[in-house]
Amino acid sequence: MKILAVCRGSAERLPGKSYRTGIFKHAVAGGVMIDAEGLVGDAICNRKHHGGVDQAVYLEGSASLDWWASQFGHPVEPGTFGENLVIEGLDNRDVAVGDRFMTGEVILEATSCRIPCATFAARMNDPKFVKRYTRAARPGIYCRVISNGIVEAGMPVDHRPFSGARVTMPEMMETFGRRLSAADRSRYLAAPIHYKLRDLLEAQA
Repeated sequence: MKILAVCRGSAERLPGKSYRTGIFKHAVAGGVMIDAEGLVGDAICNRKHHGGVDQAVYLEGSASLDWWASQFGHPVEPGTFGENLVIEGLDNRDVAVGDRFMTGEVILEATSCRIPCATFAARMNDPKFVKRYTRAARPGIYCRVISNGIVEAGMPVDHRPFSGARVTMPEMMETFGRRLSAADRSRYLAAPIHYKLRDLLEAQA
C-alpha cells in the first residue's frame, strides 16, 4: 500500500454559485507538510462543516475510486472528490473509526465518514449525486493528525486497524442523523469518533 496522489486546492467558485469552495483539488508533485490542521497550503473555505482537527485530512482509497470510474465510464482523476490523499489498494468500506494510516513520520487516525453535500453535487455536475453517493455506501474517510510530517506520492502506507469494536465508514453513513440504540451508542463512544459526533451522542445518553 502506498500514496498514489497528494492533492491540494485553492478557493474557487462553482459555476452559478456566489461562494468559494476548496473542493477542487489537484495532485501536486513533491513533498507537502501535514500539520494538525491538514495539508499546509490547502484551501478550506467553509470551516463550519469542513476542516478542523478531527477532519484535517480526507482520504480516498484507489479501490473505491476505481469502482466509481466503472460507474462513470471514465477514469476519476486524483482530487475529483476533494480528497487530499489517494491510497493504493484501499477500499473505503474496509475502514473503521480509529484505524491508523502511517507513512513516514505522519500518523493519521480515521474519525468519521464523508457525508455528501450540495457543494459536492455541484462539483460533480449532478444534482442527484448526494443520493447516488449515499446509495453507493463507499464514503471517503476523514482523519485527525496524530503525528505531523511530510507526505508525497509513492511513500509506503501502513494501515493498522483499530483494536476495539469497529464502526465502519458505511455504517457511519447509514446511521447519520439517526438515533442509535444504547448498545450502538456505547460502541461508537468507545471509538475515537469525531468530537462533534461524540458531543451529539453524549447528549443523547
